[in-house]
Amino acid sequence: MRAPWQRPWFAPLVTLVAVYVLFVALAPDTFGRAVNLSTMLRQTVVVAIAAVGMTYVIIHGGIDLSVGSTVALTTVVLAWKLKHGSSAPVAVATAVAVAAACGLVNGLGVAWLRIAPFIVTLATMTVLRGSATGLANEPKIDADTRGLEALLMPPEHGLFPAGVYVAAGVALAGALALYFTRFGRHVFAIGSNEATARLCGVDVTRTKIAVYVLAGALAGLAGVMEFSTLTVGDPTDSEGLELQVIAAVVVGGASLSGGEGSIGGALIGAFLMTVIRTGCTHVGIPNWVQHMLTGAIILTAAALDRFRRASRS
Repeated sequence: MRAPWQRPWFAPLVTLVAVYVLFVALAPDTFGRAVNLSTMLRQTVVVAIAAVGMTYVIIHGGIDLSVGSTVALTTVVLAWKLKHGSSAPVAVATAVAVAAACGLVNGLGVAWLRIAPFIVTLATMTVLRGSATGLANEPKIDADTRGLEALLMPPEHGLFPAGVYVAAGVALAGALALYFTRFGRHVFAIGSNEATARLCGVDVTRTKIAVYVLAGALAGLAGVMEFSTLTVGDPTDSEGLELQVIAAVVVGGASLSGGEGSIGGALIGAFLMTVIRTGCTHVGIPNWVQHMLTGAIILTAAALDRFRRASRS
């Protein structure tokens, strides 16, 4: 059993603590306040929930470029259902089911048709974005939110809104399933060596499809959280979100080669991105420098993964 400092998520955790302390020292009157911590957690919810599903995808050796489009489609479907008289629970269930169906399409393309995940999800990214635009039939859909806006609104009582607890619950359930179920073991096995997994009796096709369905459903749930922030259905929303989600998972210690990653690491990566973005804003660093810092961190994480695998070999 590896020591904590040998885990892939340990270096990102140390980096997160160091960056957070640095910004607290640079802007103690604003960045260090409890209300700012609550704000950063709220801003991390959408990426964090989607990153749980992306962790499964990357561990099993795949990729999903359709996350941003799925989130946008979810907000449109949700707004459309609410506008046409559905209750909030029915609208949410329908939107998440549509997102899970999008994941099923990805899974069938990758596992059944055996097309490269990059190509399949690149295609569905475009198709889903177009579908969202067609369904909206206008720049956005305004609808009565029926209380869904409260998911990520600053609470009147307590420090964190309900959406933060939802994200924490999703992460906990995802971690338990990944490490303590046969499905989770099969995900790791496929990512480590697909041919060996087949010889050991793993149903690779079914597991791959299930991974993409799970990722789609969680992207849908992230879309519900996005809608609670936007309060409209916006087909142009979340462009580039897939890159943020992939970056969070990779920065958190997952390997794009598959076979390694963790839910906790993905959450650390997601929150680290938010801390850097928010901290730079508080100390007056321009946006272009923020993008450079984020890119440098991603590149460093990828390099560390390569060195870690080389040393293990």
